[in-house]
Amino acid sequence: MRIQEIIQKSALHHLDDVIAIRRHLHQYPELSKQEKNTADFICQQLDNIKGVSYQRNIAGHGICGYIVGELPSNNCVALRADMDALPIKEKTNLPFKSLNEGVMHACGHDVHMAILIGTIRILSELREHFGGKVMFIFQPSEEHYPGGAITMLNAGIFKDETPSKIFALHTTPEMETGQIGIKEGKYMASTDEIYIEVRGKGGHGATPELNTDPIVAASHVVLALQTLVSRNANPTMPTTFSVGRFIAEGRTNIIPSKVDLECIIRTFDEDWRKQAHQHIHRIAENTAKAYGAEADVFIDHGYPFVNNDSELVKASKEWAESYIGKENVLDINMRMTAEDFSYFAQRIPACYWRLGTKIKDKQITNLHTANFDVDEQCLEYGMGLSALFAIKGLE
Repeated sequence: MRIQEIIQKSALHHLDDVIAIRRHLHQYPELSKQEKNTADFICQQLDNIKGVSYQRNIAGHGICGYIVGELPSNNCVALRADMDALPIKEKTNLPFKSLNEGVMHACGHDVHMAILIGTIRILSELREHFGGKVMFIFQPSEEHYPGGAITMLNAGIFKDETPSKIFALHTTPEMETGQIGIKEGKYMASTDEIYIEVRGKGGHGATPELNTDPIVAASHVVLALQTLVSRNANPTMPTTFSVGRFIAEGRTNIIPSKVDLECIIRTFDEDWRKQAHQHIHRIAENTAKAYGAEADVFIDHGYPFVNNDSELVKASKEWAESYIGKENVLDINMRMTAEDFSYFAQRIPACYWRLGTKIKDKQITNLHTANFDVDEQCLEYGMGLSALFAIKGLE
């Protein structure tokens, strides 16, 4: 029997248990840096799998361990799943909906963790079929700067053993269950958060001549910053700049003394990223000055862009096509969303791929929404393909 068929049989065998694991994780979500009970539950699952060793409490609540094949090899590959949930009040009617008020697995991290647990179970049963080590990484705090990836790396998870390659997946309701998406090279954007304070002179709204209105100045700052993309970025370089909050705490007849802006910028080139930061300072400060105000800019440097290793992606596509059929392995485009998996991809060859989770007859088209859910059949494909990638990656 081919290894693909063995894995498929094992994935189907574990599916019901892995669905139950996903539902438990979904019911008890925890925010970034608070994933203690999630980590406890994962460790309970790992303790019941033969041949697994691990360490916990890495960079907070991170978990890193190994499952070792029985064939001779010194190779090592890694699989990663993120653990944290989002501050969203769930609006589904699921029987296993979140019991933690205002917290929800609205990005599929419950699915990612369940799939990795299922993958470890499969690999435990198939140790006679591969050699070397599969490192598994349960990473906290993907949704919150500075992110769990860089903190786990700084804690030394690759110090004693550096994998030759690393894989991770992400749910996507845009694709049918049974399909996956994959892209060579630049895939997901870098991300930075920008905080701008525009200061003027507040006072009565009926005497604007006595004030320096920061609302007017800040409004022009917002408009001027739109030229960052249209007049400063190379048209061939995808770039997004958005203002998400405009905070002016005055009243109908009170002009405040300051306005706070909160923004993001995302792109795919490190040199342009640095230039864009300089442009943001220049545009904000000079525009505010033109209206008699002052602007202070703070840029919180976030995740770099995700770069998928071309050779590893080509190989992964071939492996996936043998498992689910060529017609179900889709070429996908760049995304302006961001991921701290990029830090792993900077260190070693990486393959970050999308797992189709679309539920038929349900209009779920995006992540980070209060009604997010998945077709749980995706768990079978997710753990099967993850196990296949790990075994093939060790060859």
